[in-house]
Amino acid sequence: MLNHTSGLPDYLQSKGLAEQVATNPQGYVQPIEIIGWVRNDPLELTPGTQYTYSNTDNVVVGLIAEAVTGTPYGTLLKNIAFGPAALARTSFPTRDIALPAPAIHGYVVAPGSEPKDVTTFVSPSGAWASGAMVSTPDDLSTFIRADLGLKFFGAVEQIEQMKFVAGNSSPPGPGTNDAGLGLFRYTTPCGVVYGHTGSFPGYTQWAASTADGTRSVTTTLNIAEPAGALIERLREVQAQSVCALLGH
Repeated sequence: MLNHTSGLPDYLQSKGLAEQVATNPQGYVQPIEIIGWVRNDPLELTPGTQYTYSNTDNVVVGLIAEAVTGTPYGTLLKNIAFGPAALARTSFPTRDIALPAPAIHGYVVAPGSEPKDVTTFVSPSGAWASGAMVSTPDDLSTFIRADLGLKFFGAVEQIEQMKFVAGNSSPPGPGTNDAGLGLFRYTTPCGVVYGHTGSFPGYTQWAASTADGTRSVTTTLNIAEPAGALIERLREVQAQSVCALLGH
């Protein structure tokens, strides 16, 4: 699940999520309900044989962490990540849809239509361990440096984390993408960085760091689900930022 070779169907494509968004987008959704949307669907592939990104993987990993530790996932985040990395402006909301002020507003943009503000359109509970965190570009940059800089685990765990298979993050990041355990490798013409992309209605994020955690870069696009020329332009900007980061 951590490198998305589990074959679990992605709940973002489920009828259950579509119904939730259509009927009660701001309503609270329990993690087990998210799993229920795809519980009876067949696996998309034989586990371990092929990469395919699934947001369901992230939710199940969060539930496993709770079961193993007996601790709520939000508390685990505070104890393991937010506290050690001093992420003072990062939170894990589940029921509260309002963003701390000031906040960047997120939009859906379509040709011929006015941009639609979707900043608080859906409850973050519908993402849970697959993207419900609220943060700032500065905290996000601090987090990815801490992750690569071994503030959360040791060198042995990082060796496991960096066993990569071919596969794009979602959405794709710059250069050639390879998937590790909760981490992606981005190989660009100017060098290699490690991080993750992510999206939520109205937002597209990317954070990456050098292998030693000493330098990092983030990008924030307040448009939902960029595609076509827009995602290619974003990837080009990210690649250029890697060149600047690495001194090229």
